[in-house]
Amino acid sequence: MKQNMGAADRILRIILAVVFAWLYFSGMVTGITGIILVVLGGVFVLTSFIGFCPLYAVFGMNTCSRKANSK
Repeated sequence: MKQNMGAADRILRIILAVVFAWLYFSGMVTGITGIILVVLGGVFVLTSFIGFCPLYAVFGMNTCSRKANSK
């Protein structure tokens, strides 16, 4: 897999995952909506660590810098 996520995108996803987890575990968002946010946050963390987003690949997007993308 070729990385298609830049540093800013990865950091933003980590921050969103933390916010989603905080909303769920603090009880502000519960039920199905809370579970969906936690799962989405998990996907964000996973894609941030590997640097590859399958949806970006489908739509031909790439937020990775040229230098890092050439590896």
